[in-house]
Amino acid sequence: MKNIRKAIKKSARERLRFQPEEEARLPWLPVLLEAYSVIDAGVRHAAEDFEKRQNRRLACKKGCGHCCRTHADIPFYPLELTGIYWFCMEKMGPEAREELKETLRGRHGIAGASVQDGACVFLQVGSCSVHPVRPAACRQFNVFGRPCGPGEDPFFTRRGDVLTPIREYTDRAFFIMMPFYGIQDEAQREKALKEGAFVLHAQAMNMKKHNWAELLKLMEQRDGIK
Repeated sequence: MKNIRKAIKKSARERLRFQPEEEARLPWLPVLLEAYSVIDAGVRHAAEDFEKRQNRRLACKKGCGHCCRTHADIPFYPLELTGIYWFCMEKMGPEAREELKETLRGRHGIAGASVQDGACVFLQVGSCSVHPVRPAACRQFNVFGRPCGPGEDPFFTRRGDVLTPIREYTDRAFFIMMPFYGIQDEAQREKALKEGAFVLHAQAMNMKKHNWAELLKLMEQRDGIK
């Protein structure tokens, strides 16, 4: 537990940072980034433990994107949605923006657009186009041993190869996020964690089934497309 607390403190110091004026203007942004830094620290800790115990290496590699295609349910939450909208609107490069808009047009049946292949809309050319702000569920899904087979979801086919997140890290990330959902008092946040009454869970959405039409509309408005 002591090592976990040290890792969490270290993650807060080393988290991803954007421009100070951006983080000051958007008070939810440092909250999201701190929570993600805790999630990432937990994944590193759990992965190191798994590799030592099982003597198997991580199978996930940059550019794989397998789980982005095969998973029917990729949960995410309103704060994460806010981060994705912001990143797409303000931080995404021009080429990636055009590719994403084309994908979103296909998803929503706009004439002349390419057909979406069932993958997460943010999977572009084998990579996550919102990688810095990808949801916690994406960050925590890791597979060891052999790479995933065609159409395979290893959570169901070989659960023992899938990383189990360390709860203390996940709980701390939820604790950090709770003010966004109206739970400001630290004692109330601790109580919610102990009772398992996460206000976040009731608001879970699915990346694959979410209606991204509003994001497309806002991106096209920003780029001057009527």
